[in-house]
Amino acid sequence: MSRICIVVGEFYQDIAAELVKGATTYLDEIKVEYDVIGVPGAFEIPSAVNMAIVSGKYSGYVALGCVIRGETTHYDYVCQESARGLNQIAIDNIEAIGYGILTVETSEQAWVRAAVTQGNKGKHAAIACMRLLEIAKNFGIDSQGE
Repeated sequence: MSRICIVVGEFYQDIAAELVKGATTYLDEIKVEYDVIGVPGAFEIPSAVNMAIVSGKYSGYVALGCVIRGETTHYDYVCQESARGLNQIAIDNIEAIGYGILTVETSEQAWVRAAVTQGNKGKHAAIACMRLLEIAKNFGIDSQGE
């Protein structure tokens, strides 16, 4: 049985909670166990995922969070580096990582994407993780948490 690690950037706590709700509701429906690990923001997600990989406890990962554009270039760096970091980890370690970090201009855009009654991107990230685990299994690749 797979065990999934959900790593969530909690900078926007209400949006983060909604993303987690979407992911965990889906994983509960398909009867997959999971742990939720909170980190301060999107920038810290790749590091926490990497730590979880090293622990050997999980077969897949779901990265959730939100970055909303502000008045400075900070947004650009956080978006780019969180995406780059997760992609590099996934490729280098052959890991199933569902990407659910919202990168938006406004909180209204974030809510449309996060709400379980609308975009439900938390669920979509969990689905992506589970699909990647299926693909790995088809190639005969064993996940650590299996």
